[in-house]
Amino acid sequence: MIVVLRPDTSREQRDQLIGWLKAQNVDVHISEGKVYTVLGLVGNTGNIDEELVESLSIVDSVKHVSEPFKKSNRKFHPENTVVRVGNAVFGDGACTLIAGPCAPGNPDEMTALAKKLKKAGAAVFKADMFAHTMSPYDSGNRLGSCVEVLSEVKKATGLAIAAEVMDAAQIERADCADILMVGRRNMGNLELLRELGRSDRPVILRRDRSAELKELLMSAEYIMAGGNENVILCESGIRTFESYTRNTMDMSALPLLHELSHLPVIAEPCRATGLSRLTYSMSMAAAACGADGIMLDVCEDPMKAPYDGGQMITTEQFEKTAFGIRSIREVMR
Repeated sequence: MIVVLRPDTSREQRDQLIGWLKAQNVDVHISEGKVYTVLGLVGNTGNIDEELVESLSIVDSVKHVSEPFKKSNRKFHPENTVVRVGNAVFGDGACTLIAGPCAPGNPDEMTALAKKLKKAGAAVFKADMFAHTMSPYDSGNRLGSCVEVLSEVKKATGLAIAAEVMDAAQIERADCADILMVGRRNMGNLELLRELGRSDRPVILRRDRSAELKELLMSAEYIMAGGNENVILCESGIRTFESYTRNTMDMSALPLLHELSHLPVIAEPCRATGLSRLTYSMSMAAAACGADGIMLDVCEDPMKAPYDGGQMITTEQFEKTAFGIRSIREVMR
């Protein structure tokens, strides 16, 4: 249930109503817009007298929400959520760039790469801190923790660091990461999501390639229910019958998620298609679809990457892509 307050409602009147609503054993989510204040009621609202609430002089309207996701729902929070991490901002209308390799190399190489990416427009440097692959026989699983490498990059460049965590125990170990990422296969890892809800760091939540948008938003709900509302949704491609690409980039998800939710939405073209030659066009399309950010896999020489080299672009290609994204957004403005 949603209670929309009139613009002339005083803080004392608002707090009095919130206190009464909480006494009915429901949680109240407060969203203050430019004109209206929206109270989102989460829990069993069956005992609340809807007609009584609607009759109050400070109440503009009372609405029901049929979707199972509440805190991430735009009806509960009409204004966009803006997530700020260092100099990186998601949700303010800009298209923020996240870039880096799938797995870090040595500190000198990674620092040099990060400096080039920052110069080209990246605001966040990302890498898999606890590297892994789909196969237990690939080299990625033996790379281990790269916390020290990413700490050096952060110190040398000032860039925010985004790193994937795969279980609750890794959250504390990833102390150098400013943004914690959830991989596609862990979108339904409820224990991990609950622990991330207790964290004070922003979370990038990747959509599983077999998940509906409602399921993605319900995963975000688990994080937000724990108290962490700095969630960034990520479209990383979905599984279809097409076999020429690893997955199909679901461009319709970007505007749809903005319609359904107030959370920032970013796109991950490299991981979606698995083909570096499609990255530029997919990035342009994502920028045109209103992505709040684009995450790209970049390294100096994809041929030497320990795994996933086919989806990585070079620093030169990143510069071209970053320029194209800025141009697209300028045209849209």
